[in-house]
Amino acid sequence: MAFKFENLKVWQRAIELSGLIHELTLSFPKDELYVLSSQIKRAADSVSLNIAEGSTGQTDKEFNRFLGFALRSGIEVISCLYVGRRRGIVSQEQFEMLYDELTEIIKMIQALRNSLNVI
Repeated sequence: MAFKFENLKVWQRAIELSGLIHELTLSFPKDELYVLSSQIKRAADSVSLNIAEGSTGQTDKEFNRFLGFALRSGIEVISCLYVGRRRGIVSQEQFEMLYDELTEIIKMIQALRNSLNVI
């Protein structure tokens, strides 16, 4: 693997999350295509994209900043899951599984942030 982020377990899990969210949105009604479907997919993709962007050729301070963006994107996905559950397009089982996965990813991002040498 040529890039630092490819070896990060948190990035690997974030990529898997993007796939899970994509699969979830395939069952959303057409009227959600440009609303919740688009929003949750962009937020989920942003988790891995920000981890990757921040890790490559950046200082720890800059990496920490991008990890903050990734963390907030993860929180946005959780909020989108709540909206989807409220609209009846995300089942309780789907919600719980994705919520648990996001909780773990968010913990991993925070642990990575804590490990950086940032003043």
